[in-house]
Amino acid sequence: MTGWVRANLFSTPLNGALTLAALGLIYAALPPLIDWAVIDADWRGDTRSDCTSGGACWVFIRARFDQFIYGFYPGPERWRVDVAFVVLIAAVIPLFLPKARHKGWIGIGLVLLFPWVAVGFFLGGVFSLPEIETEKWGGLMLTLIVAGVGITASLPVGILLALGRQSSMPVIRALCVVFIELWRGVPLITVLFMAAVMLPLFLPDGVTLDKLLRALIGVALFAGAYMAEVVRGGLQAVPRGQIEAAEALGLGYWRIMIAVVLPQALRIVIPGIVNVFVALFKDTTLVLIIGLFDFLGIIKAALTDPEWLGYSVEGYVFAALVFWVFCFSMSRYSARLERRLGGARRV
Repeated sequence: MTGWVRANLFSTPLNGALTLAALGLIYAALPPLIDWAVIDADWRGDTRSDCTSGGACWVFIRARFDQFIYGFYPGPERWRVDVAFVVLIAAVIPLFLPKARHKGWIGIGLVLLFPWVAVGFFLGGVFSLPEIETEKWGGLMLTLIVAGVGITASLPVGILLALGRQSSMPVIRALCVVFIELWRGVPLITVLFMAAVMLPLFLPDGVTLDKLLRALIGVALFAGAYMAEVVRGGLQAVPRGQIEAAEALGLGYWRIMIAVVLPQALRIVIPGIVNVFVALFKDTTLVLIIGLFDFLGIIKAALTDPEWLGYSVEGYVFAALVFWVFCFSMSRYSARLERRLGGARRV
């Protein structure tokens, strides 16, 4: 331990000075932060009058917790959201177990079937479930829906675009290049505005698309364009000899891509893929621009309540903590996946 400290924290005079300065900053900032957030904080109660200690008022989070999770989804119907996410978790768990069998079929079934199950539960209108308009969806539920759809759709879209960009057919290559560069050159806010405001103007008379559906399509295509460049980097990193060996065995183009090239390419670019996923998860907050109250949006809306004016710090700290938990979990799982697949490199 002493050797590690000397080698990493006090290896040079400048390194030692920076270490001492960092320790001093932590010593000066951490005790007051702990006092405010934990020791002097108010944890119990349901109204503003219960916040009397002068520390953090976590009563605000407790009083609005259901709204932060479900948005404006009707209270008696929130069990449907819980059931849908429980089904999702139960279906995903085998994918994380190293000894689980038939992971490929489970993943395909999850991608093809679960969206219909989720729509049936969330939207209703089937099996005597009352219909809940998407305008009432919000909170962490909406954030997970937008991020989940964007993450799930962006990877296959990105793979197809990356393969198209490297295609030997000029028309396919040109179309993919134009698509990728167009979507990467436009801010996501502009994409959401186009999906919410401009797209309906180009639809035939009598044809309408739900605003949430338009936002999901825009987010998926936007993330897919960025994913295409990440995947393309992995495709270019695969040695040409791998493809030539597969061609010598008589394999066709798609069998070479699916069985030889893509497994290696995707393993190489796992950090880049997860980076796109993390960025997309955080970018879901932009849907507030088009009137969809995601997790951060619903917290900002709650802060306008006259009863809770002045407690914005608690709301933003709670939002930051939730986003950090999800993003950090994705990051750590990607690192574990790299090690398990043998793709990690240690210096």
